[in-house]
Amino acid sequence: MKDGTAVLISCATPDDPYATVEIRNPNGRDAVFTVKIDFKDKRGFTMIDTGNQVPVPAKDTKTYRVAMASTGRLEEIARCEVNPRATADR
Repeated sequence: MKDGTAVLISCATPDDPYATVEIRNPNGRDAVFTVKIDFKDKRGFTMIDTGNQVPVPAKDTKTYRVAMASTGRLEEIARCEVNPRATADR
């Protein structure tokens, strides 16, 4: 099973408290990928890091949204960084 790719579409903001990531599955069968996202403040400090498992159909792309509203720290998020490698779990 090959790893997929992950691309940040948008970072969480007070107006839209979700980070949006697009995950691509290059495999000929359905797979679950681990997507890692870091939420950083204006100094570049990682405030929150997440690892989420996302199922993606074979040879397809899925848009995944990560909710940040419950963290209570939306105003502190300056940017998001997504690991471009989505690790195939199964």
